Amino acid sequence: MKIALVGNPNTGKSTLFNVLTGLNQKVGNFPGITVDKKSGFCKLPDGSEVLVTDLPGTYSLYPKSKDESIVFEILADKTHSHHPDLVVLVADATNLKRNLLLYTQVADLKIPVIIALNMMDLANESGISIDVDLLSRLLGVQIVPLSARKQDNTHKLKEALMYTSSVAVQNDTIRVQDIAPDLIRKISDELPVSTPYEALQLAHQHENLHYLSREQSDRIEEIEQEFSFHSQKAQASETIARYNYISSILDRVLVNTHKPEEKTISDKIDKILIHRVWGGVIFLAILFVIFQAIFAWSEYPMSLIEDLFVWLEEQTRAVLPAGVFTDLLTNGILAGLSGVLVFIPQIAILFAFISILEDSGYMARVTFMLDKIMRKVGLSGRSVVPMIGGLACAVPSIMSARTIENWKDRMITIMVTPLVSCSARLPIYTVLISLVVPDTKVAGFISMQGIVLMSLYILSIVTAIIVAWVMKFLIKAREKGYFIMELPVYRMPRWKNVVLTMFEKVRAFVWEAGKVIIAISIILWVLATYGPADKREQILAKYETPEYTAKYSAEELDLHRSSELLEYSYAGYVGKSIEPAIRPLGFDWKIGIALITSFAAREVFVGTMATIYSVSSDEEHVSSVTEKMRNARNPQTGELVFTVATSFSLMIFYAFAMQCMSTLAIVYRETRSWKWPAIQFVYMTALAYLSSLLVYQLLK
Repeated sequence: MKIALVGNPNTGKSTLFNVLTGLNQKVGNFPGITVDKKSGFCKLPDGSEVLVTDLPGTYSLYPKSKDESIVFEILADKTHSHHPDLVVLVADATNLKRNLLLYTQVADLKIPVIIALNMMDLANESGISIDVDLLSRLLGVQIVPLSARKQDNTHKLKEALMYTSSVAVQNDTIRVQDIAPDLIRKISDELPVSTPYEALQLAHQHENLHYLSREQSDRIEEIEQEFSFHSQKAQASETIARYNYISSILDRVLVNTHKPEEKTISDKIDKILIHRVWGGVIFLAILFVIFQAIFAWSEYPMSLIEDLFVWLEEQTRAVLPAGVFTDLLTNGILAGLSGVLVFIPQIAILFAFISILEDSGYMARVTFMLDKIMRKVGLSGRSVVPMIGGLACAVPSIMSARTIENWKDRMITIMVTPLVSCSARLPIYTVLISLVVPDTKVAGFISMQGIVLMSLYILSIVTAIIVAWVMKFLIKAREKGYFIMELPVYRMPRWKNVVLTMFEKVRAFVWEAGKVIIAISIILWVLATYGPADKREQILAKYETPEYTAKYSAEELDLHRSSELLEYSYAGYVGKSIEPAIRPLGFDWKIGIALITSFAAREVFVGTMATIYSVSSDEEHVSSVTEKMRNARNPQTGELVFTVATSFSLMIFYAFAMQCMSTLAIVYRETRSWKWPAIQFVYMTALAYLSSLLVYQLLK
């Protein structure tokens, strides 16, 4: 049996979905449309299973975005693969009047409904008393009061799902026919619709419904013109009628002992946290704590992981015979993996903080506070959600921009979100910062390294806002966007959810990055180990002549030989080909190789450095990637490769460059055009190059 979870945003719908399905769920796309679909199996008390689909949150069946439009389509189209046998409408008990609007619309489609009356614990704390039994009788629908966060009464909802065959179809909530009687009758006669309300909704939405044929949509348009149907007036009439119906019921079942002038705890906290001055200061302080923690708390576990890989490489060399396979395993695969897996503690800490901020309700306040700034650059507060999400990863953040109904706002958001520093840049930042920024403490506890890391993140956000302001004038559109947002109450984070989020994000980071890194490490090792045979023979022969054996010690001879072999390997030729273009930025051909390989995924940069410097050295002593980069020297000049100027130039380059193939792919998918990803790649690369050039020339 198929069940659809439907509800307003911030009603706890996704929390209930997680409670019902546990880990037995998957995320994909609805067929033929780029809207996320979460579905999973729920095991009922009698041992049977039902398929539960978590539909996007919506305030009504009149859509304002792509995500919301799929809700009516699934509920109305009986041939849709996810058309439900039963709808579980998740309603917020603290705001019943607004939530019941969606219920009355779904009920008039004549799909069996059970109301999951969520957040009953918060309603009781707020002094809201609901006569659930009377409400159930007046609406003619089964109601299960529960608290999904605390998992109170969720077992009763599962029991109710067992007896869905006895769930009656609800009575009409309003007389839909009175809104546009002739039009509804005509559409009902000519098209296969089940209810008067479905006929009315087809008149409103037929242009955007995928299951209607072109002929059917054109015919509905003709009927609209025949009866002079005005969509907005009809929608307004319907909404007024529904709220009159809802008010007449709530007057009988709802008692609110909370005095309007009485401030809630959330209101009192908001006086400080979203204050015009102190709100911004507190937000910066929170960012400061996060980036200090990323360095301070991760130091010990990172050292353990580094030591583990050093031990693994030493043991591999000791156990396996010297040869091509051992070299590939140690200098290729293990070196590449160690360069990324060492950053697992920092990734976990970053996502833990993000999860806590979201779960507590604070992230919504950040969105609210930044809305005024976004307005000035031509965006709305809705753009803040993808941009803040960009701190984790640009790919899902760009996908979340679908909720922005204004085309111009959506396009600008998509174009600037990759500028926000994502978690894939974190390994690059931290290894380069640790090379050139001393681990000194200001005022005894403030890390200089943490301050530099925070500055890079703030720089990325400020740059994204500036670029958005420029694009406001370049991208033309007449429609204007608006921003309506409900601030959730403050809650204690669900620590189990925080831990699960950390685990899921780290697993995704390791799995997704790991696959790419192993593949690139193997390819890179081959390219860096082999080159034109005649050139290799010349180099090997050269270092066996008395001229060189007498001039250098055995250790120096090995170092010069390895460096020259790498320089004239296939990887060396690739790096040398782009070196003239990147030399003004302070980059040599080895860094050039990393720039090319990291286009597959930014975090590959560190793994590439580990592989390159492993191949270029014949030393038996195995060291961490940070040590390899710290000791790297230019063979011609003998100077350190990663100076302050080069390291900061490289950080700025990665802060702005579009070094992510996946992001370009998702931009194409979302815009259905190569024009936008091409523009994005060009402007971000140019910005990165010029900024990096400026930084290097100032610091060298």
